[in-house]
Amino acid sequence: MSHTLGIRQAQKQKTRQALLDAALGLLEEQSLSSLGLREVTRAVGVAPTAFYRHFRSTADLGVALVEEALGSLHPMIRTTVSTTGDGEERITRAIELIARHVDGYPAHVRFIARERHGGVQPVREAIREQLARFAQEVKAELAKDPVSAGWTEDDLLMLAHLYVDQMLITASLFLEALEGPEEEREERTRHAAQVATRQMRLIGLGRHHWLD
Repeated sequence: MSHTLGIRQAQKQKTRQALLDAALGLLEEQSLSSLGLREVTRAVGVAPTAFYRHFRSTADLGVALVEEALGSLHPMIRTTVSTTGDGEERITRAIELIARHVDGYPAHVRFIARERHGGVQPVREAIREQLARFAQEVKAELAKDPVSAGWTEDDLLMLAHLYVDQMLITASLFLEALEGPEEEREERTRHAAQVATRQMRLIGLGRHHWLD
């Protein structure tokens, strides 16, 4: 009996993931607010009623996509602001990590960029909550750095939000670099890295002189 239940659970999980993957593919060309569940189930090859065995609505599916897109990034976010290395090494490490993530998961990055200010409130709130968690984790890392001596908790959190926002901006830069003619992609990616590096340096300079 337990073996049969295990097979059923595995099949259920497989169908749920197929619905998520299909939705993510469809969202390459449209926003979540315009996505219909029949589109998703048709892409997977299941009946529309099967959708409700996994999600209450397309908004609920969108929240699950937020968790899939951002939930696994917490270790990477902490690594990007790790106190290991000097300022330039940290910037280089952060940009390389973000670039690799965008290259590996462009659809997830595009989904978050589009839906962060999109028309589906539960999804906006889910993204906001994840980014707030990122900011708290970045704040905890920043507090370990001697440069943060004398900073108030509020100012550290403000800086953490700046870094999180910059990570999203950097991801968008690399996402844009993936688009357009293939032969120009390397140059576009290099330019994106240069722009992101200058932006991160600017934040770093402001940080070092904040208490002046």
